[in-house]
Order: sequence, then structure tokens, then C-alpha cells
Amino acid sequence: MSTKSKKIFLLLSIVVPFLFYCVYYYGMMVKNAPYKFVEFDSIVFQYGDRDSLLNKYNSKTGEYQYLNKHDSLVKMTLHLSKDDLLYLHRKAADLGFWDFPSSETGDSVTTAGPKPPRYIIEFNYKRKSKKVIYDANFDGDPRLKDANERLIREITGVLNDAEKKQKK
Repeated sequence: MSTKSKKIFLLLSIVVPFLFYCVYYYGMMVKNAPYKFVEFDSIVFQYGDRDSLLNKYNSKTGEYQYLNKHDSLVKMTLHLSKDDLLYLHRKAADLGFWDFPSSETGDSVTTAGPKPPRYIIEFNYKRKSKKVIYDANFDGDPRLKDANERLIREITGVLNDAEKKQKK
């Protein structure tokens, strides 16, 4: 066998099957991904004191209520656009929301002063859902804490923007 035919044989017997396997394997992983936007159903976002989570949003029903600066409860119907929901889905995926532990609670015994807020973030899909309970005084991995806070800022930012658009 010549050197050229050895190289061709090596290419056909090792490299080509490996490439086919990679395409098949990763194709199946992407196809069977558990959290796909095509199957997206709703987002539920709640926050406030541990006793009463007065600030709530449900994208399925559009129910939105929150305490304003004057401590009065504002209730409204607010529907997010498909682009806003896609943005939140992708932001959650970028921040690794699907890998967050379901309970990230902090110490319930606090000293005198304001209680740290509790956040409940839930992404619902047709086949699965992911719910995370996060306390602002969570004393865990700083990267996890930062990712939670960034996701909370993104969700509240999208809700505030949608509310401004609706008022215009």
C-alpha cells in the first residue's frame, strides 16, 4: 500500500465515522433538549416578604400585581410579547437557570431590620417545569447568587418595559 492510500484508508475508517457519530449524538441531544421554547407555556414570578409574596406575575393569565413606592397594591393585566418571553427564556438558558438548585433559601432568623425578600421564579413547559426559590440573603456560591440576581433584574426589567409600553 502506498502512503497516499494509507492516508485515505485512515481517513475513511476513523475520521469519517467519528464525524457521523458526533453529528448523530449532538443532533439527538439538541432534539431532545428538555427546555425548548417551542414547548414554552408560561413564566410565574413572585417576590416579597417570606410571609406574603404580594408582587406577582403570571404570563399565562397576564395577572400582574405589585406594591408601588407608596405601598399601595397595583393590579393590572399585562401580557408579554412572544419576543419578550423568548428573551427571558434565552437569558435563563444563558445564566444556567436549568441547573440551579430548586431551593436557595437563606437563614430565616434575621436580626432587627427589614426582612430579606424571597423570589420564586418558575418556567413552565409542556413536558417539564423548573421552579427556584431564592432568598436575597442566600449564603451560597457567589456565582450562583449573581446569576439569580441577574435573572431577577432581567425579569423585572422586561415587566417594567412592558408596563411602560402598555401605559402609552
